[in-house]
Amino acid sequence: MFESMFQLPLPWIEKIVRPIIVYLFLILFLRLFGKRELAQLNPFDLVVLLSLSNTVQNAIIGNDNSVTGGIIGAFSLLAINWLLMMVLFKMPKVDSALEGKESVLIAHGVVNKAALEKETMTEMELLSVIHKQGLDEFSEVESCVLEPNGTFYVEAIKPSTDEKQIASLKDALETLTHEVRTMRAELAERS
Repeated sequence: MFESMFQLPLPWIEKIVRPIIVYLFLILFLRLFGKRELAQLNPFDLVVLLSLSNTVQNAIIGNDNSVTGGIIGAFSLLAINWLLMMVLFKMPKVDSALEGKESVLIAHGVVNKAALEKETMTEMELLSVIHKQGLDEFSEVESCVLEPNGTFYVEAIKPSTDEKQIASLKDALETLTHEVRTMRAELAERS
């Protein structure tokens, strides 16, 4: 019983090379198909990613269901990922070339429709992103950027210095108006 659990039907070098090849092609394909695959997933994207793991399973392990084969395959995936992260850490230019560029989806409250189309996002999906940041409308967004790693950076429009001063003056005027009304009421009571 234990012999079949740990016996490798394939050569161990093949068990190492298979996951590495699949890993590198998956990285390449995810890069080619865009940041959206890594960003906010809609139901269709989720189905694709879940099916993807099942699709490449046999390519990674071959006709091997042994524990040893699974351990070697898992080790190979983790090792190639660690090695690639180390290479990219040591070579920032290679990292930025592989990672790609950010996409500015909203600038100064205006939606960049070309960038949305390039990332195959709808305005409703983008609206959902800004709602998660507590904003209601595109006009409230200074910038919304889809980073190369699939995360969104959203910055709200901050009031200008003039707008802050006007708001401060309005508050002071309301306070003075309230005080004048209070004083008038007190004078009316005394008379």
